[in-house]
Amino acid sequence: MSHLFDPDVLHGIVREAIGQPVPKMIADIRAALAARYPGHILEHDRWIFNNAGGAMGQMLVLHASITEYVMIFGSPIGTEGHSGRFYAKDFFFILEGEQWAYAEGELEKRVYRPGDLHVLEPGTAEGYKMPEGCFALEYARGIIPAMLPFGFADGLFSTLDVSALGRTVGVYTEAVVKNLLRGKV
Repeated sequence: MSHLFDPDVLHGIVREAIGQPVPKMIADIRAALAARYPGHILEHDRWIFNNAGGAMGQMLVLHASITEYVMIFGSPIGTEGHSGRFYAKDFFFILEGEQWAYAEGELEKRVYRPGDLHVLEPGTAEGYKMPEGCFALEYARGIIPAMLPFGFADGLFSTLDVSALGRTVGVYTEAVVKNLLRGKV
């Protein structure tokens, strides 16, 4: 299966934006993505709370299809939780702050800083923490609809934030339909 996005290109775009204030980084990343992948980057600024795996952050969806998504994810105050276990590969490019992570059996944390890439391989799970604040560009490739139950469970059964869930479904549906109409799965 071919994918639209190239992780090496995404990493280069992130590295170019590092060191600026977060709003400027996000604007520059969006502009670079729109130039590199014309017609595939959403133009709205709909930040949405996301509660998943016990962690709370906010996301700005930039692209979503059945096989890929690209978003900015993070929190200005930090968060901690379970990564989820998916049959998708997840690339987490740190923009600001730190992310700490560990896998089952690891007794020392791994630390990811601005410009670093944290990859979660398909079928694996990790504990993670964003101490203080942290923002990242997140790219996932795989069967994205299979990831949605994890992304919705806390909102349905813990926070009961149906408003955020509704906006998430709306943005995802809008992006998927737009991409299907362009012939992109």
